[in-house]
Amino acid sequence: MRGSAPAPRTTLPRARRGNRRRLRAAGVVLSAALLLPAFSGSPAAGAGEQPGSGALQRAFVAASAKYHVPPSVLLAVSYLQSRWNAHGGAPSVIGGYGPMHLTDATTALTAGAHRGDEAQDPRGDGARPLAGARSVRPELPVPVEVPARLRTLDRAAELSGLSAEALRQDPAANVQGGAALLAAAQRRLGLPLSSDPADWYGAVASYPGATDAVSAGAFAHDVFEVIRAGERRTTDAGQLVDLEAVPRAGDRADQVRRLALPAPSQSGVECPASVACESIPAPYQKLEGTDYGNHDVADRPKAPSQKVSFIVIHDTEGSWETTVKLIKDPAYVSWNYTVRSADGHIAQHVPTKDVAWHSGNWYVNSTSVGIEHEGFLAQPDAWYTEEMYRTSARLVRYLADKLHIPLDRQHILGHDNVPGTTPATIKGLHTDPGPFWDWEHYFELLGKPFYPTGSTYGGMVTIRPDYDINTPQYTGCEGAGKPCARHGSGAVRLYTAPKKDAPLVKDIGLRPDGGASTTDVNDTGARASTGQQFAVADRQGDWTAIWYLGQKAWFRNPWWDPTVVNASGKVVTPKAGSAGVPVYGRAYPEKEAYPAGVPVQEVTPLPYKLLAGQTYVLGGAVPGEYLWSKTFDAAGHRVIRGKDVYYEIQFGHRVAFVRAADVSVRPSGR
Repeated sequence: MRGSAPAPRTTLPRARRGNRRRLRAAGVVLSAALLLPAFSGSPAAGAGEQPGSGALQRAFVAASAKYHVPPSVLLAVSYLQSRWNAHGGAPSVIGGYGPMHLTDATTALTAGAHRGDEAQDPRGDGARPLAGARSVRPELPVPVEVPARLRTLDRAAELSGLSAEALRQDPAANVQGGAALLAAAQRRLGLPLSSDPADWYGAVASYPGATDAVSAGAFAHDVFEVIRAGERRTTDAGQLVDLEAVPRAGDRADQVRRLALPAPSQSGVECPASVACESIPAPYQKLEGTDYGNHDVADRPKAPSQKVSFIVIHDTEGSWETTVKLIKDPAYVSWNYTVRSADGHIAQHVPTKDVAWHSGNWYVNSTSVGIEHEGFLAQPDAWYTEEMYRTSARLVRYLADKLHIPLDRQHILGHDNVPGTTPATIKGLHTDPGPFWDWEHYFELLGKPFYPTGSTYGGMVTIRPDYDINTPQYTGCEGAGKPCARHGSGAVRLYTAPKKDAPLVKDIGLRPDGGASTTDVNDTGARASTGQQFAVADRQGDWTAIWYLGQKAWFRNPWWDPTVVNASGKVVTPKAGSAGVPVYGRAYPEKEAYPAGVPVQEVTPLPYKLLAGQTYVLGGAVPGEYLWSKTFDAAGHRVIRGKDVYYEIQFGHRVAFVRAADVSVRPSGR
């Protein structure tokens, strides 16, 4: 039931994803063949069984037998859509239900208001708002449009004879509905109901309702990658599901032609060949007076433009269709890419050489690429599909290689990790993609999993709770103070003392009056997220303290269920003799660097201090730079570079900058 605590987990040992192969080698495998006899064939079978008893696995096997779909095909399609989760019967961003993500247009979600300051300052540089400019998030609920190609639930009901309600709420029925859709697609394509997974390539390609042959083929290719590699995980309902590897399952890409889908033009896009990508350009045009929108023309990374140092991950707070409409509005803000939930299709809107207006911080805008993902921060069950995670990760790997960006959490940021520019902007900062984005899984897909890089004495930790079983209670998803549905999370909560009833640490930037941090899903004041690295400040029993926003912040970290891995590296601390140094939200040059005609940008400290005796993890050195671009004609733009060098640090939930001249750099653990 939505809003209830998750069912107890299976008693079998649960591996981190990196341990799957070791468990399989040790023989901890649930064979589909062994589970089949215990399933009665009824769609509701197993509904009264205890989680972990194999009911969902048996549902896949029974549906496979009934509709003659190979079990590996059914399991892999479901994995790419939902990772076998049922989300308590709650719908996804496009009204998709259950392990097979059957979509029902009548119950699609609506986009709600989302915290942000772009309505007042769309560029994030303190300029006046554009004429007619709107917030990057809709201010009022907007219906999510679900196109006819994605309305699969009614069709599944017709094919299976099961009710729409059963398909929405009963995972076993949902699996049967998905199997019925695949079998119907196989017959429609004139292909046999074969036991060979390769014969189902075309039907698999049709499943997500892709609008073009490249998207359909990319989805099928990913499904067959899962079939060849195998997968094993415990679902959000405590069900252990296993797909044994079928290494010789081959791609039959020729079958995609049977779908008669158009081949999209991929000209003008910067994407890897392994994803489906199209160009939907953001308009660059004059508005009223001297205003223009909705991005800036540049030539990054060629001189005199700046180097791209960051990739910022966002969520759309609306559907693909709504998002595409918004990016076409010249009076709106902009971002570089959008990734679609159902099939991982990508649209590029702004070339990476140009500056999109997406992060609410002009320094970050001018040195970053922004990627939006179809989804909702405060709807934890409106999940990001596995296919979205995979295609997004391929795009980020491609961009990181092309633009020479390190694949770590100091450079791959969430919008919720971007710092405020001045004290006044901190309260209005965006908080997406939020605590339900699975950073651990995302970095595994990037090929950069978070492994230990140091010992207990290394002086640093990398945050890494187990996403699936780390379910802190958040509030505010459906109303102020109301509990959110329990859900996996990559974030840990931070306290003022090593005990659960201690107050949460405070963020004086968010609450200058000294007010307490809260458990609200948008409150980042006492939160550390997976992949972020912090300097260890203390240890006591099952608790560890880190330096965070100028204070000790404690979190529970028992040895038998750790929420971090140990690390080592470089840290910064105030220079000897200094009681504390200022912290900044942007790395602007000193005033002497500005030429005549370019207004000096104040290097305004944030309301925090890096105090003597405290250390913070060094993310890298960046030059003091400012992009002056106040005219529609890019010929009038200039990059101002000074002598000041800054260090990026992990200061709180958001990164920050300190002047290199103010601090010393040393190895952690000393």
